[in-house]
Parts: sequence; C-alpha cells; structure tokens
Amino acid sequence: MPRYLTPSKVALLALVILYTDGVLPTKSTVPFLNFLVRYILPLDTTSSSDGGSVLSSASSASKPASSVISLDDFQKALIIHRSIVPGRNMYDLFLKKLWEINSLDALFIYFEGLPATIAKTRQEKEQDEEQGLLPQDTKKMLLSRTSPMGNFVRRSHLEFTRLQFHDAKALWESLVCFRNETLGEWKKRNPTAGATSFDVNLKEGGLKWEDELTGIVYEKLKSIEGTGTKPEGPDGLVSTDDVERLLEFQVEEMQKLGNRIPEDIKKQLRAMLESGVTVPSLSQYVKFLDAWRAGDYPTSFETLHRYFDYTMHNRDRTFYQYALLNLAILQADFGCYSEALAAMRETITTARENKDLGCLNFSLSWLYHFGKVHPDEVKNEDTNGGMMGIEREGLAFLKAKAKENGMWSLMATSLLSEAKMVMSNGENLSKAFESILQSSHLSVAKGVTNMIGAQVLLKSSLWGRLGVGPLALDECEIFLICNATNASIDDIVKVTSRAAYLLAQKGRYHDAMAKLDEIEAEDMKNLRIYQYWTTFSGLLKLKRQLHRGNLDAATELLSQLLTAPPVDPDVSFELILLRYDLLIRRADYSGALALLEETFKKLEEGSGDIHHRIRLMTLKAQLFDRCGRTEKGWSIAVRAMSIAKRAKNLSALYAAVGAVSKCLVEFKEFEAGWKLMDSVMPQIHECEDAYLTGQSYAYLVEATMGLAGAAGGGTIKRTEYMTKAQDLLDNAFTEFSHAEDITGMLETLIKKSTAYKMAGDMKLCNEYVTKFADLDKRWGKEGEVKGSD
Repeated sequence: MPRYLTPSKVALLALVILYTDGVLPTKSTVPFLNFLVRYILPLDTTSSSDGGSVLSSASSASKPASSVISLDDFQKALIIHRSIVPGRNMYDLFLKKLWEINSLDALFIYFEGLPATIAKTRQEKEQDEEQGLLPQDTKKMLLSRTSPMGNFVRRSHLEFTRLQFHDAKALWESLVCFRNETLGEWKKRNPTAGATSFDVNLKEGGLKWEDELTGIVYEKLKSIEGTGTKPEGPDGLVSTDDVERLLEFQVEEMQKLGNRIPEDIKKQLRAMLESGVTVPSLSQYVKFLDAWRAGDYPTSFETLHRYFDYTMHNRDRTFYQYALLNLAILQADFGCYSEALAAMRETITTARENKDLGCLNFSLSWLYHFGKVHPDEVKNEDTNGGMMGIEREGLAFLKAKAKENGMWSLMATSLLSEAKMVMSNGENLSKAFESILQSSHLSVAKGVTNMIGAQVLLKSSLWGRLGVGPLALDECEIFLICNATNASIDDIVKVTSRAAYLLAQKGRYHDAMAKLDEIEAEDMKNLRIYQYWTTFSGLLKLKRQLHRGNLDAATELLSQLLTAPPVDPDVSFELILLRYDLLIRRADYSGALALLEETFKKLEEGSGDIHHRIRLMTLKAQLFDRCGRTEKGWSIAVRAMSIAKRAKNLSALYAAVGAVSKCLVEFKEFEAGWKLMDSVMPQIHECEDAYLTGQSYAYLVEATMGLAGAAGGGTIKRTEYMTKAQDLLDNAFTEFSHAEDITGMLETLIKKSTAYKMAGDMKLCNEYVTKFADLDKRWGKEGEVKGSD
C-alpha cells in the first residue's frame, strides 16, 4: 500500500495544473474549485453527498476515502464545464493532461514540474537572482504556498521525491490501470491512440501488445485486458494516508453519533487493511469503539490496550492519560465502578503531570457526573483533594476552567449540570432557566451541537415539573424533527423515550409504542442503546399492565426489569414507583411501606432529587390514609405540599394537594377538601396526566358526596351536589379510560350506581351495575382484555 500518492491524487494534480494554466472560464471557477478542494481538504463530517462529494455520514458512505475518486466522478464533474480552448470542455483537457504521462520517465518529469506552479518566497527569488536564473512568469497563475492547493502540490512533490524506485514503478503501474478505463474516450479525441498508447516506450521499441515482454512488464494490465472490468480491490488505489483519514472520520462519527460501523464500511476497511502491510494503529481504536458499542467487553478491552501500546511505543507517555480515560469510561459502562474510579484517579494525576488541561477538565467533569449518578461508589472517596467535595464549588471550578481554556462543550455541560442541581435542590427555577438558556446560547454561538439533546431533555423535564405537559412533549417533538439529523444516537433514543413516556402518560399507549418503534434496527446494534430501549419499552408495558389489572403479567415484567442493568436514575425511580403500585394492587401494604422507607434512605444518603422525595412523601401519605392512619398521612401530605410549593414543583404539588384533600374528607371537612381540590383542577388538566386527572376527579367526587350527605335528604343543595357528583364521575371515568386503569373505571361505575341508588333512580342504578359486570367480565379475571389488545 502506498504511503500517500495514488492515481487519483495524480489526477487531482492534473486538475490543479489545468487551473494554473488558466484554461477555465470565469463562470466555472467556483464549481471547479469546489470539486477540487473537496478532495484536498481533510474529511468533513458535515459535507453533503452529491456528485462526487466526500463521505457525509458513516452509514451512507459509498467511497473508501475522500481522495479516492473514480474517473466517472471526474467525468461527471468536468464534462459540464467549457474551457477557453474552442471545441473542448474541461474533461477533454483533463484526459489530454492525463494521457500525456506516457511513460515512467514522463511521470518523473510530471512531478518535477510541480514546484513551478508554486509562488516562490522572497529568499528563493534572491537565490535565483544570485544564480542568474530567470524569474518566474508573473503572467501565469501561481499558487500560494499556504493555500489548500499549494499545500497539496508541495506535499505531493515531497512524497514523490521520497519514493524508492520500486514504489515509483508501482505508482506508474497503478496509474496505467486506473487510466486505462478512458482508452476508448481517448481514442475518440486522438485517433492515433492505440492499445500501447499508455507507454511511449512500447511504440518506439516496436513492441506490440501481444509480445511476451509487454506481458511481463504490464502483467496486471494484461490480466484485465479485454474483460472491460476494473481492477479489483484497493491495491494501489488507496494510500496509507487515505486509510488513516478514513479511520479518523469513522472515529469522529462513532464518537459524535454513538453508533457502530455499518457492515458495508466494515468490509471496505477490512479490504483496505488487508491490501498492504502497513496497518495504522488507529484501526485498533476503531475496533475498540465498535466492540464497545456492541457490548463485547473482552474484545474492547484487548483492542484498547493494543491501540495505546502501539501509540505509546511511538509517542512515549504523551497519550497515556487518554488510555486511562478510555479505560475508565469503558469500565464504568460495563458496571465495574471501582475499577473505573481507580482508572479515573490515575487519569487526573497523569493529566496534571503532563499539563494536559483538556483531559484534566474533562476527567473532573466526568467524575462529578459519575458521583451524581452513583453516589454510593464515591461517598468514601476524597475526590481530587476536596476539589469536588462540595457540589456548587465543583461546578464553579469546572465552569471557570472551561472558560479559561475555551472548552465550550465542557462549559455547556457545566451550565446544564448547574440547572439540574437547582432543580434537584428545589431552588429558584428562574436560575435553572437562565443556565439552560446560557448553555443553548453557547451551543449556537460556538457550534457545540452535541449538547442540544441534553438541553432538550432538561427543558422537557423542567416543563413537566412546572405542570405544562404540552410544552414538555413539544420540546421532544421539535428536537426529533429539526435536530435528529446531526444528533447522537444516544440523544435520539433518550428524547424519543421521553416523548413516548409523555404520550403514555396521556393514555396514548399505542402512539407511545409506535414512537419507540421508530428507532431504526441498525441503531439497536449498540448494546447501551438496546438496553435503554428495552428497559423503557418494558417500563411502559409494565405500567399499562398494572393499569389494566393484569398483575401476573406485571409481576413477570417487573422481575425482568429488576434484573436489567440500571440505565438512568429517573428510569430507576419510575421502576420503584411501579413496583410500589404493584404491591398496593396486591394489598401488600407492609411491603409497600418497606419499599418506601428503603427508597427514602437511599435518597438521603445520596442527596436525591427533591421531586423524588415529594413523590415518595405523597405516596406514603396515601398509604397511611388507606391503612386508616389518616392523621399521620395528613401531616406527611401537608409537608409534601409545602415543600412542593416552595420548590415550584407543580406536578408533584397537585398530587400532594389530592392527598391532603382526601385526608380532609376523612376528617369530615368536606367543603375544605372540595375547595382545595377544585382550585387546582384546571392546572391538573394542563399536566396531561390521565391517571392523575382521574384520581383528582375521584377526590372531588368524594368531597362532593360528603357535602351532599351533610346537606340532608330532600334539600335542593343535596340534589345539586348529587348532580355535580354525577358529572364529576363521568369525567373521572373518561380519564381512567384514557389511562386504561380498570380499577379506577370499576370504582367509578360502582360510585355512580350508588349515587343513583341514593337519588332513588333504580333503573339507572341497575344499568350501571350491568355496565360494571360487563366491564369486569370483558377484562377477565386479572383484567386482561379477551380477544383484543
């Protein structure tokens, strides 16, 4: 495999020479240079894929490298441009320039003439004057030494002068094979051309194509002669530089998007690496990333060590901290948290020794977020000599270092962490909005696009806590429509899962599962993505089965989810709530209370989210009320309501208000309970939580029925309250139907039947008793619908 020069680069040099010769019309200059520079500059992951463009994404790539261009690409790009030569387009002149290299000696002359296209420096001009040489022709277009084309020409000339003779001969043979495809077109433009026109020595020596000597010298070309096929494999057409650039591109794509290498690209890479003896060490890193995404721990561990063994052999300990950093992230990803912490501590120490501020700041940021997700693992660790001991000081330190070193991605991450800390501690939410907006502004101003997904998730969570369900869902939908193209797979899956959860909360389970199914099967090859998708889809199914009353299926789903590795703290907490719901539906109140106490203890040890604390307090209050200890439930519910109000956590506040209202009804304070519940009903509807809304209507019904009972029989007030209760029961039944909560639906029908019985309307009472029996029969013994989903 050649080190740098390939036939396609020789063809690109021909275009550069044509450009300097001034044969290009002015109107064609921009598209011509656009095509030329596209293959000269380094790979750009944002390039579009039209014409002969470079790789636009790892999944849609069809070319082995940016500088590997077929002659068809040259033809498509050049044939549409006229030249200043009458009757000739740029493709005609390109073929002429290419076929003028008609011998190995001509190839040497071709490269020796390249420096003439570069403008000389002042020192070189002075040396030419001293030696009596003629100055450069100023009428001819000359390239700047530092321009993209100038750098390309100088690099090509330098690489050719370094070639051994047998390497130059190999380049010549590859060029002959590469150029031979255009022989038919060249004959149309030059009738004197023949089968041996590629080498003037054959014609001058009187050798024919059939001669034995010709077959020995051009064995490769002769083997494909007459078949009309192109030479197979990348041998001679791809250089080590091309492979390294392609590998760098793949690494950038895999790190940015979080996906694996597609099979077609993997085959191309394998063919390239097997075609020559020089295998770039970066190929080991690509294998590491692919194995890591696939969940192959032994292979990823081995290839990571192999890559950094090769790297450190050439670069001493310069990149040692990055080896440790990758090792720490790998260990944490596979659940080896103690090993990950040890590796990260050594990373920080090594980065300080080498004064690598970028690696140091990233490691500190990773350690901070690791401590937030896994507080048990770091509770006994004196991280960084107390630097990260206090959360607020740790964030201030990261922000200062990020701003000082221009690490805008770390700055945006720190701002989001600050917003999340404000939300978790129940502080002023305006500060959280301010931090999110600063992070968004930084992303737009500095082009930090990889933070948009995290910003959307945080904003959606914030809108959800403020009780504005439509905005929470809109944030996710807008991201999936506008930003999914350039977002990482990890962000897409998390935002999609968040949108599916909000849809399920509204009772649109079919739409929620359809939303999860939109994730492509190709992305599921990433183990982390598959685990997250599986856990979240299982979570929605568990919630649906619980609401349907299918407790056996719910128990089976719960056992599977509990054995799965934790994917996210919020998902883990949601799983705890569903486990609590299952225990309540099985009337295991002691087990439910033990679960709440255990979860409370974990939150206190890890300084958990205040939203989680309020939710647990509300559930505990409802549990005590259910068990007949309303006074204790009342005190807990009032405390939860006070904390939620102070933290502006409105969605949790409304649930706590419902618990307080229920306790007031138990205390025979029907009017107070009704007023309290009725005051927040419009805001509860804005949450778009079908089960919460149905439960709130049920609390209103109990308060209203209590007022009706207190009004006395035969009074107008009693009739008004009974009528209002019937309307509220209809609303509750509608909401429970959306949530598919069979228990709530059945309880609503029983209450409605009882209300009609109290009103003396036995016909409607019996009608709702029949509806109750039909609904109970339809959902089966455990609540599973017969003959339907």
